Parts: sequence; structure tokens; C-alpha cells
Amino acid sequence: MTDPRAAAHAAAHGQQAHAVRLEWGPTGGAAVAAGADLAVVVDVLSFTTTLTVAVERGMAVHPFAWRDERAAQHAAALDAVLAVGRLEQPSAGVAAVSLSPAAMSRVEGVERIVLPSPNGSTISAALAASGATVVGASLRNRAAVARWLAPRVADGAVLAVVPAGERWPDDSLRPAVEDLWGAGAVLAALDALGATGQAVTGVGAEAAFARDAFRAVQATLTQSVADCASGRELSVAGFADDVAMAAELDVSDVVPVLGADGAFRDAGHRRP
Repeated sequence: MTDPRAAAHAAAHGQQAHAVRLEWGPTGGAAVAAGADLAVVVDVLSFTTTLTVAVERGMAVHPFAWRDERAAQHAAALDAVLAVGRLEQPSAGVAAVSLSPAAMSRVEGVERIVLPSPNGSTISAALAASGATVVGASLRNRAAVARWLAPRVADGAVLAVVPAGERWPDDSLRPAVEDLWGAGAVLAALDALGATGQAVTGVGAEAAFARDAFRAVQATLTQSVADCASGRELSVAGFADDVAMAAELDVSDVVPVLGADGAFRDAGHRRP
């Protein structure tokens, strides 16, 4: 017998009254993706920024859970290069493919990668089983993603937006302001196209808050991304170039969509 309290809890936290939803991290993402047609993952520093750069360069990108010992075996089975963390050294003779978007922009001759990350990649891999079409968005490609989403949302598709967030040392979720802005950037562009106004049950409060947060910071976006906690952390570690790339707005036209084969490709070149 169904517990009515559990059903009410799922409906409320899954934001099922709304066609445009937003919630944080893997647990929140699973909640709002239930029954959704589209799920947009946003991890500005850095999975979806690196993903955007890789797809721009023609790579097929397979997301994978972080620190999963099966990643190397999975990459080998796919004849793919396994990306490493920024501070890790690749194996001898292997291209230096990492989670760094700046490093990814210099990679040549690689067609397929497995790209683990603790947040965006892990969430993308998990959402692949939800039934929703998974899309990767960053500040770099938010307008292109919004243009791709707009006719679908206007036609009644339910959209779940998932800012990935970061992790505290105890592995609990740290909501990260750059992901709030990245999610809001997609929603603001979608709103400007008139798509969300046509959504039958409208935009949830969480999604509206992210949209308005982006609008409030847009004029100072580059400096704000550099000044946020995640941006400062990376800059201190020597990755200021990654932060600068992640803050670039609307410089990419790719729309990474996760296909049935488990790889992100540009929507214009996606395999069924």
C-alpha cells in the first residue's frame, strides 16, 4: 500500500507541479528528473565546461563516476582515453587529457574520452537511467542549450535543471554559487526566448531563484566567478586559466546530449 505521506513528499520535492524544475546534486537531480523529459546538468568548475570544450573539438565524451576503479576498464573497452584529475599524471604514452578545460583545449588527435568527475559527470551518468534526455550546460554554451531546449519546452516537455555543486571534505554537498549562476544563465536565456512562459505549469520557485540570481550577477560575471570560493580554490592551485574559461559567456554553439551509447556528442551530430 502506498504511503500518502511519502507520495506527497516525492511530489513536493520532485517539484511535480512545475514543468521547469531545479534541484541540487545527485539526490536532488534524481528527485526533479523523475517524470522529466529533459535534464540539464550544470557543473561550471569544471565538468560541463570541460565537456563543452571536448565536444567542440569533436570528441565523444563518456561520463563516469569519480574514483571508480572500473573507469580504466571501461575506457579500454571503449577504446577511449581515460581523463585524469587536474593534479594527476596520465599514464606514459597517453595523451594528457584531464578535467581541466584549458588542458582539454590543447588536446589533439583524441576521438573518445571517459571523463570522470566527482559532481557533474557522476550526476550525468546517474541521470542516464532516469529516462530523461541529459544535456550538459555551462556558461560557455548556455545560449545554445537554451535555443535547443526552447521548442521542446514550449511544446510541453518537462525540464529538470541540476546544478551539480561541490563536495565538502566529509563528502556532503556544497551548493556552489557558480553552478547556481550557470543554471540560472540557461533559464534566463530560455525565458528570453519565451519558452518558459508557454510551459503549462510554469517555472518552479527554485528555478526562478536561479534565473534571477544570474541576472543579478551577469554584469560582473567574470569577476564574480573568479571571486567565488570554487574560483579562488582553483586559482590558488594554479588553474586560473580554467576559471577564466569557465566564466566566458556564450562563446560556444555546441549542445552536448547524452546518447544511448553513453556518450555526449553535439546535438547536431548525435547518434541515436
